[in-house]
Amino acid sequence: MKRVLYVLGQLNDLDIEWMIQNGAKEELQAGKWLISQGNEVDNLYIVLSGEFSVLNKNRQDVEIATVGPGEILGEMSFIDARPPEASVMAKENSIVYYIPRYKVKKKMELDPGFASRFYLAISMFLSSRLRTTMNTLGFSISSDDADEIDMNVLNQVGQAGARFGQILYKFSEV
Repeated sequence: MKRVLYVLGQLNDLDIEWMIQNGAKEELQAGKWLISQGNEVDNLYIVLSGEFSVLNKNRQDVEIATVGPGEILGEMSFIDARPPEASVMAKENSIVYYIPRYKVKKKMELDPGFASRFYLAISMFLSSRLRTTMNTLGFSISSDDADEIDMNVLNQVGQAGARFGQILYKFSEV
C-alpha cells in the first residue's frame, strides 16, 4: 500500500481532484489480464481492491510479484512508452482506478506544476521499487530497513492516505 503514498503525497488537492474527475474504475474477474506483455499500455492504474499476479509470458509458471491495493501499475510504460516486460493478471475479482495516458500527458502540457509533481512522485515510486528489488536479490540494505518509508515521504503519509481514501470513496459510488 505504501507505494501509492509516493504519488498521492507529492500531488496537491487540485491534482487529486483532477485525477478523480478524469479517471474511472474497472472491475476485473479472476483470470482476466489487465496488462499484456509486449502490448502498449494506454492507462496508469492504481489497485483499489483485489490481488494481481505479475508474470512473464516466457515463464508464466513463475510469479514475479503479487500486487494488491494501493499499488501502481503501468507506470514504467508511462515513463518510457515502451511495451511492458511482464503481464498482469487478476488473481481474484479486483477493482482498479485508471486514468488514460493521453489525459495525463495533456494535463502535463497545460500545467507544468502538475507535470513536475507527477514526475517527482513517479521517480520516488520507482526508486522505492528498485531498492526493494535490490534488497530482494541480496544486493542492498538489510531486510529490517527495506520496508521503511523515506522521511521525505513520511511527512506526507497522512495526507496521501486521505487522498487514497477519497479515490476509494469516489469509485465505490460509481
